[in-house]
Amino acid sequence: MACAATAVVAGEKWTIDTSASSISFGSIKNDAVGESLNFSGVSGSIDADGAVALEIDLTSVQTNVDIRNERMQEFVFKIIPKASIAAEVDMEEVNALKVGETAVTDAFGTLNLLGNEVDVDASLFVMRLTEDKVLVTTDGMAMLNVSDAGINAGIDKLQELAGLDSITRVSPVTMRLIFTNKGDGQS
Repeated sequence: MACAATAVVAGEKWTIDTSASSISFGSIKNDAVGESLNFSGVSGSIDADGAVALEIDLTSVQTNVDIRNERMQEFVFKIIPKASIAAEVDMEEVNALKVGETAVTDAFGTLNLLGNEVDVDASLFVMRLTEDKVLVTTDGMAMLNVSDAGINAGIDKLQELAGLDSITRVSPVTMRLIFTNKGDGQS
């Protein structure tokens, strides 16, 4: 998931535009009601060597219901404010992109959530928007097993509090990341 910024040019650091980036995930309640949820607080960068470091502000979770936002933070994320994704990328393929060109690439990384490390992979769509701006989105969805992520007990608690028969235990995840570079190595 985190190999998103394969458009790094040698010697430059690319930084996420936090105002234009987000990570979304889905859940299904009682096998019938689907919901789209997201984290608006996403930050991070990719350095010249291809080291990707993303940080997700778990307090920025948006479920469109205030009490559910609070319960997600308390019972699922256990009041831990951050999660992270780390990866190494091979930038050669996408470095060749000219403005307006696109590429699809496979990405592999590690999600650290509540101290649990989860291998994540995704197919990513990368587009060079300008010389100093790159869009990275998932090309489809990545799937996250809540048990692997160590949040199964928190989902159980949400299910109990809401009086539901079920909540999905595999969550589809998508992301929209905009990376910028000011050209001086100081993004």
